[in-house]
Amino acid sequence: MTITDTQFTVPSIADEERAQRLDEAAVAWGERIAATPSSAHLTYHVNGVGTGSVATEVTVGKHSFLVDEPDSLAGDDLAASPVEYALGALISCQVVVYRLYAQALGIRIDAIDVTAAGDLDARRLFGIDESVRAGFSDVRLAISISGPDSQERYDELREVVDAHCPVLDLFANPTPVSVTVTKA
Repeated sequence: MTITDTQFTVPSIADEERAQRLDEAAVAWGERIAATPSSAHLTYHVNGVGTGSVATEVTVGKHSFLVDEPDSLAGDDLAASPVEYALGALISCQVVVYRLYAQALGIRIDAIDVTAAGDLDARRLFGIDESVRAGFSDVRLAISISGPDSQERYDELREVVDAHCPVLDLFANPTPVSVTVTKA
């Protein structure tokens, strides 16, 4: 299956239904982890296969998506780039964790909008300057929340989210990575 364009619609969820789903998920996970602490240890499996000039078709369970590069980086520009998806992963994780902890702390979020910007020096990518970092040198998040609570409550929420967001942790802290290459 080759993915060239994906259209999707996110169902509209009433505030009450969203709150109920968040509460139910938190209770279910809490009970599951209390009963079997090892159930908190999750392993995610993702597969990618090269396609096109430099694109990758990524499969995650029943979901698939395409990752590509713009023309300027030898891609066919059919999808977002790997670093754009990384920023997208950060944004989406922030939205989830903001909603989860807003519910837990009794803070109302009517709407949330997150923007990410990341600075990357491509000289390392192209082997021009090995002294610069290959990844982002700086990432900035701008989070806009609307709701009836005070700025102080939303600042409290930000502190809790910063301490609990898994993808923010990936960006902020080194993660051990092991790589093997085998000839097929």
